[in-house]
Amino acid sequence: MPRIIKHDKIVDDHWRILVLADGETPETVALPAEPTLLPLAVWLARRDAILASETPIGVWLDSHQGPEALAGDVERLAVIGINFPKFTDGRGYSSARLLRERFAYRGEIRAIGDVLQDQLFYMRRCGFDAYALRADKDIERALTALTTFSDSYQAAADQPHPLFQRRVAREAA
Repeated sequence: MPRIIKHDKIVDDHWRILVLADGETPETVALPAEPTLLPLAVWLARRDAILASETPIGVWLDSHQGPEALAGDVERLAVIGINFPKFTDGRGYSSARLLRERFAYRGEIRAIGDVLQDQLFYMRRCGFDAYALRADKDIERALTALTTFSDSYQAAADQPHPLFQRRVAREAA
């Protein structure tokens, strides 16, 4: 079974990711009976049928798809995956922040695709809490990237107050 980093621990991944094969369409692909991250196109085409099933559901967004398409449904989704098709594509960081800050999503946001150790700390700052690393990467070593820095100056999804405000609050207490 594949493993992921979730909430700063290495755990078995019970979710599979559905990718449409050549010739499959969102309207005709078989809906799986196990926990699966579905492409946004499948969710949009078959939302009612998916919600009627008893299967835990998740949706994954490709880098060019914004989370606005899920705005009314975030509370129904156990997991939202955000695909990083290549290391240099950073649009997923913005999607995670929008999910956390604008759409108040409190479920799991999982980075999938070309996910590397160097990105994990910054992904967490944007709201990710689970990471499916590339298969050729050492997950044990990657886990250490989440503790590379002990603190940060700026406010972000994981820390809403900048360092100067946290210091003032500590001094006042």
